[in-house]
Amino acid sequence: MASHRKPRQRPLSGGTARSSVRTTAATLALAGAATATAFEGTSHADPQPTPSQVKAEMDRLYEEAEAATDQYNGAKEKADEAQRALGGLRDETARKTDQLNTARSALGSLAATQYRSGTLGAAVQLAMSADPQEYLDRAALITRAGNRNAAEISSVRRGLEEVGELKEQAAGRLADLRARQGELAGHKAEIEGKLTAARRLLAKLTAEERAAYEAQSAGPAPSGPARSGPATQAPPPSDGSRAARAVAFAYGAIGKPYVWGSTGPGSFDCSGLTQAAWRAAGVSLPRTTYTQINAGQRISRDALAPGDLVFFYSGVTHVGMYIGNGQMIHAPRPGSTVRVAPVDSMPWAGASRPA
Repeated sequence: MASHRKPRQRPLSGGTARSSVRTTAATLALAGAATATAFEGTSHADPQPTPSQVKAEMDRLYEEAEAATDQYNGAKEKADEAQRALGGLRDETARKTDQLNTARSALGSLAATQYRSGTLGAAVQLAMSADPQEYLDRAALITRAGNRNAAEISSVRRGLEEVGELKEQAAGRLADLRARQGELAGHKAEIEGKLTAARRLLAKLTAEERAAYEAQSAGPAPSGPARSGPATQAPPPSDGSRAARAVAFAYGAIGKPYVWGSTGPGSFDCSGLTQAAWRAAGVSLPRTTYTQINAGQRISRDALAPGDLVFFYSGVTHVGMYIGNGQMIHAPRPGSTVRVAPVDSMPWAGASRPA
């Protein structure tokens, strides 16, 4: 007789139940985490920088890029000096080597001649000579030639030592040059990185904001007699002095682009402009701002005269040329051109008058 009892249902296994619970809990946890992350991302997202913050950051990047440019210029000046010295040493080594080879060749020929003619002793040669007086005269000549030979040997030895010393000096200069070239590459990479970051920030501004930033960088136009150009300019001095010639050169550079590391004639960086201007007046200035400030007589702000160099920022990283009426001509930064600006447009660091 068949049983009418329902078959007992097997309960879920403990492992399967626990797995299901874990899966559900994990799903809920992930969902909760995703929700929390979404809320957190919304609540903690970095706010979009304001135009004034972008401008401040760009100013900082440009100032740091200019400081790196000055370091690049200093390293390049030393690299150029090492290159010139290396070239001079190599030229001198080549000349000394040619002289040494000529002396060694002459010395070898004389030695061979003496070897061929020196097979008989002096007494035998005297005994066999048809004219003893002639032999004695020839013997005196040979003695003098021997003395000259000894001097030539000594000269060759000195030449060998000199060539060796020159080669050592050239090797040292070559190592110095390679070190300077490594510095140049590092400074160049730093400059380009900062300028790239500044350009990215500039791209975040609207066209109107970019125009306003450019106008701000040029500085407000000071009051004074009107003159064509990027800003109202003081009239250049015309007394024929060296300072007047330097200022005239700076006026002629207005509108030329800023290019870091450039000293003209088609483009300039800040210290390249002042160096080129004073070079046109017959005065040699060092290459960097931090050396130019000490190249002449230090001047107080209230004693400024046209042609004086004016320096800015705590690290003395920017320089312009004073032209009178509280104005200067300078090469501001990459992307800009040589222009007139008020001396008050940047943090003052000092002034000097080239001698």
